[in-house]
Amino acid sequence: MVLSDYTKEFQYNLKLASPVILGMLGHTFVSFVDNVMVGQLGAAELAAVSLGNSFIFIAMSIGIGFSTAITPLVAEADTEQNFTKGKSVFKHGFFLCTVLGILLFLMLLVAKPLMYVMDQPEEVVELAIPYLDLVAFSLVPLIVFQAFKQFSDGLSLTKYPMFATIVANILNVVINYVLIFGKFGFPEMGIVGAAVGTLVSRFVMLFFLWWLLAKRHKSKPYVTNIKFFKLSKQPLKKLTNLGLPSAMQMFFEVAIFTAAIWLSGLLGKNAQAANQIALNLSSMTFMVAMGLSVAAMVRVGNQKGLKDYKNLKRIAESIFLVGFVFALVFALFFAVFHQVLPDMYVDLDDLANAVDTAEVVKIAATLLLAAAVFQISDSLQVVALGALRGLQDVKIPTLITFISYWVIGFPIGYFLGKEEAYGSLGIWLGLLAGLSAAAILLFVRFNYLTKKLIRESD
Repeated sequence: MVLSDYTKEFQYNLKLASPVILGMLGHTFVSFVDNVMVGQLGAAELAAVSLGNSFIFIAMSIGIGFSTAITPLVAEADTEQNFTKGKSVFKHGFFLCTVLGILLFLMLLVAKPLMYVMDQPEEVVELAIPYLDLVAFSLVPLIVFQAFKQFSDGLSLTKYPMFATIVANILNVVINYVLIFGKFGFPEMGIVGAAVGTLVSRFVMLFFLWWLLAKRHKSKPYVTNIKFFKLSKQPLKKLTNLGLPSAMQMFFEVAIFTAAIWLSGLLGKNAQAANQIALNLSSMTFMVAMGLSVAAMVRVGNQKGLKDYKNLKRIAESIFLVGFVFALVFALFFAVFHQVLPDMYVDLDDLANAVDTAEVVKIAATLLLAAAVFQISDSLQVVALGALRGLQDVKIPTLITFISYWVIGFPIGYFLGKEEAYGSLGIWLGLLAGLSAAAILLFVRFNYLTKKLIRESD
């Protein structure tokens, strides 16, 4: 094949992926706004948000990962023009995500006391507990929103979740500003104000997306007149068989980044705050790869429905190529601006905390160089995962992600991340090793499966 066989798909791939990318960036922007505003309060407050969110991210990864099972099944039903199958997938996915959201919220409440035995800075834990209570409850509307979002993506209506996320972001910024700093006569609530903003905006985001889909001719029959408790065993089983491994894939990846937060906490509040800055910035670029991953999942799911495996492979590889180009741009961006970007998160005029602030910025700048290096492997691994989900291949990729992050990545990060070794940089070298291993192994898996399908169909 020549390069034009791949580049001719770029326009449609980006048209499909762009709303998803903007929507995913919206989720991250909520975190960005929280971090920037809370960072003005001090290193301890920023570290507290980091610690609280480390618990949230683990639970969220399970919920979001599980919900991705909805997209390829809806995409396949849409290609087959099978409305009954598509509505059944959505209804059962909606039910399972609702139950999962409630369970994850309850699990977080039970897990809260772990903060006291994790050897984290005491002042950070005291600030993190009330923040976690409210943000944990926001998982319920977020994961139900994910059911609607993944369904919408499966119908290739990717712009509606984006609209809902933009509205939620605007609301979150306003509430944060008013409640964190106590503006317009409201009480000054600090990081708890940030948690209130997150909770309210996520409920608004959910109901606004439902309203948008209920107005659209193509999606209205799916999202109205839902017999919520009239369930069938087969769709529940199908979604669970796809959703649980997908949840574990995302869990294994997010958990290693969460482990990086906890390991940073062992190095002190400044290292933890710096880790949060680098993590927040690199998670924004990751959302571009996540959007391309959804595009890969939808397009591969469509081609699977048509049983056109040669085009399936070509289209997926064209998305890998787009991801590589974006990753290269982001890598250069981080490398060039690694010393400037951390300044956004701190108050440089705060003389009382000037020493801590300088150390936070210095560590974060070093970590952004590591983030620059792993942009390419991070992009390839998540896009390959999306393509494999489109093929409904989830069990072997789950094993691959576990080996990559926890057999390879975590031990390297743990040993190199000790204070007497490389400290924070060592932790991120472990992340780099895990992501690179996942990228190589998942790409090999996709290549093997598609070649096998092409041979069998000839």
